[in-house]
Amino acid sequence: METGAAGVGREEKGGSGRGSGSGAGASAGASAGAEVLSEGGGGPERGGRPYDVVLFGATGFVGELTAAYLAEHAPAKCRWALAGRDRAGLTALRERLAVRWPHCAELPLVVADAADTGSLRELAESTRVVATTVGPYVWYGDGLVAACAEAGTDCVDLTGEAEFVDLTYVRHDARARETGARIVHACGFDSVPHDLGVYFTVQQLPEGVPLRVDGFVRAGAAFSGGTFASALTALGRGREILRAARERRLYEPRSVGRRARAPLGGPRFSRETGTWALPLPTLDPQVVARSAAALERYGPDFRYRHYASVKTLPMALGGAAAVGASVAAAQLPPVRSWLMDRYQAGRGPSAERRARSWFSVRFVGEGGGRRVFTEVSGGDPGYDETAKMLAESALSLAFDPLPQTAGQVTTAVAMGDALTARLTTAGIRFRVAHHG
Repeated sequence: METGAAGVGREEKGGSGRGSGSGAGASAGASAGAEVLSEGGGGPERGGRPYDVVLFGATGFVGELTAAYLAEHAPAKCRWALAGRDRAGLTALRERLAVRWPHCAELPLVVADAADTGSLRELAESTRVVATTVGPYVWYGDGLVAACAEAGTDCVDLTGEAEFVDLTYVRHDARARETGARIVHACGFDSVPHDLGVYFTVQQLPEGVPLRVDGFVRAGAAFSGGTFASALTALGRGREILRAARERRLYEPRSVGRRARAPLGGPRFSRETGTWALPLPTLDPQVVARSAAALERYGPDFRYRHYASVKTLPMALGGAAAVGASVAAAQLPPVRSWLMDRYQAGRGPSAERRARSWFSVRFVGEGGGRRVFTEVSGGDPGYDETAKMLAESALSLAFDPLPQTAGQVTTAVAMGDALTARLTTAGIRFRVAHHG
């Protein structure tokens, strides 16, 4: 979510960087039919690395929230470090963390730059997992994914950019499969509540039958400059997004004997939720469809539709008009530049504003003569809960018994039950509202 720039890659080794927190959650089991590792974080070739987790982009708005979460919740055995392009900024962050968590006073710092391939290589080779907040990812993310794929290092990020996800699949999935690296994009509000929410919903439905799930998203929250820059970048790159999607289809194998799809759907009034449903053409339904294609538990024929849930028709019409205006503005470079200057990366809503923020994603699932209503909900979706999701994803890859996977994988495929259990322990609610 935060913007990167230039610098020199080098490492400052401090103390162990171990937290005093008790850790968050444990695995509730692995995805159905998958081989389970005895320990998270890959094989013995990564056992001698100095760090379990490195947070790259730690000095940005979401980066600092993620660092604070790790400081409070990372288990004592976790060896973690802060990384970014500015040593002074990293040092200042470490000092701020140490005021509240004294064990962070000797937290290791790693200086690395999104534009310096050598520093990214050193970063990837120093740790078992990298968690990165440096975006927009289509500009600043590919080099790190390449380094992680080459080094066999797991990588998690916060991207909601479909173009970036498709490009990294084409460029780096094959190498990541060879080295055992797990490249898990969209480990924040894009797309954890939606991916794991559908995963949770499917588990309440019969096996071996066609399944239909609809998701309805509601949220009350503000956004940061980094998030705005990522969204505006994506809106202004329609042709590039389509080109990347076409290229991915040339490389991605097709399922044989099963079908998983996420059609856009149309605006409608949802009797299930009592709200107007507007189709959301975000990355989330694509992620859900990829999870469904990879996991047989989703049945032989799976369909998911993704909606924004709006209370009244005037609000629905106003929201559609606002999206159209944003898309139009993003096509004009002068307007796009002016908007980015007004919402600079590194700034975000206050703690008080975030404390009032919330999200709810309701799901309606059907199959085999059964109907179920579920919900995933929590606090501030864009920042506090996103930082929590990113940190817990990194810790899950580092420490949980997980299915044997490699390459570009989704949160449901890589960490399904384990990450759901972690997030539940951390305060995000997964519940069955009604069985029909």
